[in-house]
Amino acid sequence: MNRVRDIVSQDLKLFGDIVVRLQRMDPGADLRQSILPDLLRLLRADFVASYVWRSESANFQHGVSLNMDPQNLKRYDDWFQFRDPMTAQLRQRRRASFVEEVLSRRDMIRTEFYNDFLARDGLHHGINMYVFDGDRDLGDFRIWRAAGRPDFESREIDLLTGLEPFLRGAMLRGMHRYEDLTARESDVASLVARGCTDRDISRLLNIGFATVRTHINNAMRKRCCANRAELAALVAREKPIS
Repeated sequence: MNRVRDIVSQDLKLFGDIVVRLQRMDPGADLRQSILPDLLRLLRADFVASYVWRSESANFQHGVSLNMDPQNLKRYDDWFQFRDPMTAQLRQRRRASFVEEVLSRRDMIRTEFYNDFLARDGLHHGINMYVFDGDRDLGDFRIWRAAGRPDFESREIDLLTGLEPFLRGAMLRGMHRYEDLTARESDVASLVARGCTDRDISRLLNIGFATVRTHINNAMRKRCCANRAELAALVAREKPIS
């Protein structure tokens, strides 16, 4: 009951506004830039950063943030993400979690990561959420309050958990922003958008029929398309057919 009382009518309105914006967001837009300010308001937080994990390079990329020093974040990109004592464990949880669920504050404030990175921007109380679609990592939200502010509570976990399916859907639609097609995949996708059959593409590009299917499947996966019609429509929007 206390948890319900903690979420007031203004919170529910803001929650609803965020959901509507996520559902209406264009697939080419970066949803994080749009919702981070309201996410901070909803969670009564001070700082937020968001990254996308790239398995091929084994690091976090495409960072966006609010109220954090860009130079300090560059140090994270170059150095501290490889010496981060908690993110890998939080990511494995695949749900909204308090940082202290994997690393106590007493232990955290003894680390280089806290003293030389987090504390420089004033980050002290943390809550993270890593959004997945099956085994596919779509991105994360790392939310912090400053020292002297109250700890995060179950209210914030509940709100993030409620937003997760809407975030997942919008992030899936926008995943193609971070995953480039190869030159051959792009060639094949362009021919699909022109209405060519697989056999047409095979003949025009002088590649095997099975190879055409592989390139189409890869392009659909990277562009989050359920079928070739969706792929053709998306390619036509991205690069109008002359």
